[in-house]
Amino acid sequence: DVAEKLEPGMTIERQLMDGDIVLFNRQPSLHRMSMMAHKVRVVPYKTFRFNLSVCPPYNADFDGDEMNLHVLQGEEARAEAEILLKVQEHILSPRFGGPIIGAIHDHITGCFLLTFGDRKVPVDDAFQILSNVMDKESLPKIHEEDGKRFVYGRDIFSSILPKDLTLSFPAKVCSHPPLDDPRKCPTKSCVIIEKGVLKQGVIDENAIGSFKGAILDRIIRDYGTERGRKFIDQVTRLSIAAISTFGFTVGIDDEDIPLEAKRRIEERFEKARAKIDQLIEAYNKGELEPLPGRSLEETLEMEIMRETGRTRDMAGEIAGEHLGLENSAVIMAKSGARGSMLNLSQMAGCVGQQAVRGERIHRGYRNRTLPHFKRGDLGADARGFVSSSYKKGLNPTEYFFHSMGGREGLVDTAVRTSRSGYMQRRLINALENLVVEEDLTVRDTDGEIVQFVYGEDGIDPTRSLGGRAIDVKRIISEVKGGE
Repeated sequence: DVAEKLEPGMTIERQLMDGDIVLFNRQPSLHRMSMMAHKVRVVPYKTFRFNLSVCPPYNADFDGDEMNLHVLQGEEARAEAEILLKVQEHILSPRFGGPIIGAIHDHITGCFLLTFGDRKVPVDDAFQILSNVMDKESLPKIHEEDGKRFVYGRDIFSSILPKDLTLSFPAKVCSHPPLDDPRKCPTKSCVIIEKGVLKQGVIDENAIGSFKGAILDRIIRDYGTERGRKFIDQVTRLSIAAISTFGFTVGIDDEDIPLEAKRRIEERFEKARAKIDQLIEAYNKGELEPLPGRSLEETLEMEIMRETGRTRDMAGEIAGEHLGLENSAVIMAKSGARGSMLNLSQMAGCVGQQAVRGERIHRGYRNRTLPHFKRGDLGADARGFVSSSYKKGLNPTEYFFHSMGGREGLVDTAVRTSRSGYMQRRLINALENLVVEEDLTVRDTDGEIVQFVYGEDGIDPTRSLGGRAIDVKRIISEVKGGE
């Protein structure tokens, strides 16, 4: 028997077990949240798996990313990781003080579908959704209408909120939030939570999303990191159950717009081309009024860029009028789950002006961009304006211009990362001997004072409210009972 052969001083090696504390890291390690402590859950196969909410701090996705796992060997190391490095201790970012960990993608869509409008969920579906959530704060009230029993979606969401939470803020989907009173919101999408009950509003990126989540931010500050961790767990389980119950799919048909809209967009293109031709004619005759501090050529280019930009925006608006909030792609864009209305307008309306180094495309063949155009042609189409949409497909010249704009993006990405990486390396080397002493001054190894107080104000962003120590309005509101 192995146990009988063991002697004092021997080192016993074992496999990883559920509950072990390990360090997890993804390169490049740009901030402290790039290395955090996780608890092990042993599962089959040879890939790392972790909660989707923890992707943003690692900047991780699942398209082939590699990560490092460090198994802590000593009792002191394990204790230190447990206290200092656990994920819930790093939900609030030291860079801007807001939550860097939170709901993403389907989590946001699920909560949006659950709380948008007066969503009525049949009782069976409602309690099926709630069965996925542990430690609910309350159960929703059941209503009856025309013999059918249902639960309001916002009441289902309220079941995971702390009972004394009072909070109000504008939702992302709210286009014109009132500055003084959220109750005056014309679309009723500004969020109002009183005593743990969602009274009004839509839960979207501004409520629970990473980088934006106002509810998560408040819960961590008022109830602690463990309650914040529990809320993330609850909201992700609730939202995935909701989106699975309601169903949600995006297809190529979501970018379809009616013939009337296409005709209006084409009319707008014709007006833009005519306006650009007028500008070119005025330039050739010397009648163009130069902008202050600009030459005639620069003025012409700036005016044309402005006109093509307006044209793309207008095409997007026309497309947007016909893509309502019942459209899945619009739901994702408006709720902040994924993408933007600009992406959608390029898919359904027009791609717009392609630029290289911030200017219209002018390099190519002698005195023209491509052999398909006349020499000296300064028109929109000859200088990189793409009037087609992604859904319709680009013609050969548009495709070529689009590739030129895309290439600049790829090169810029490669150059920018190397420059910023080298700058960070130099800064680290220059600042590594600075330390905060007991008198709160920042000094170097010679004892020379660099700052009298760290950061000139001594404020930790994770413990302040946007630079303020306290929120007086909120405290008064809570004392008055959320009036």
